[in-house]
Amino acid sequence: MPPSDTRKLAFFFSDHHRWLLQHVQRQLRNRADAEDTAAETFCQLLNARIDPGTLERPRAYLSTVARRLIFDRHRRRRLEQAYLDRLMLLPEELAPSPEETHLLLEALHAVDRSLCGLPPVVKRAFLMSQLDGLSYAEIGRRLEVSERTVGRYMTQALRQCYLIGMQP
Repeated sequence: MPPSDTRKLAFFFSDHHRWLLQHVQRQLRNRADAEDTAAETFCQLLNARIDPGTLERPRAYLSTVARRLIFDRHRRRRLEQAYLDRLMLLPEELAPSPEETHLLLEALHAVDRSLCGLPPVVKRAFLMSQLDGLSYAEIGRRLEVSERTVGRYMTQALRQCYLIGMQP
């Protein structure tokens, strides 16, 4: 990165970081999460290779990116909690170790990222099949759709996993 670009990014960061941190902290009410989200927001700006000088409304841009990251954070936490709640129902001898739980949560996040953008019913059908081991017929009964529709949902979800480079 040329020195002029580095300087431009440094000025952009110093001009907007404090504001963004306060903005995010008001939403999250947690300093550590706010700091992480603000840092992720600037990282996304860098990864997108956007010249900060071209942004007409930089705070609106940063706010939008941060809002998406906050939404993703809440979604991941709800997903984690749902998984942990399910684990609590297992008999102690079948419960995974803390290390296995951590690896399983990482895998769950990877699946969630790979299914991002699919309709909720498709995600639900996929998870019922992969996590609960339900047959297409049972999934169809629970979702009130035909077995053939469940097959289409599964094809859609598996295609998405394949395109992302994940093995379900």
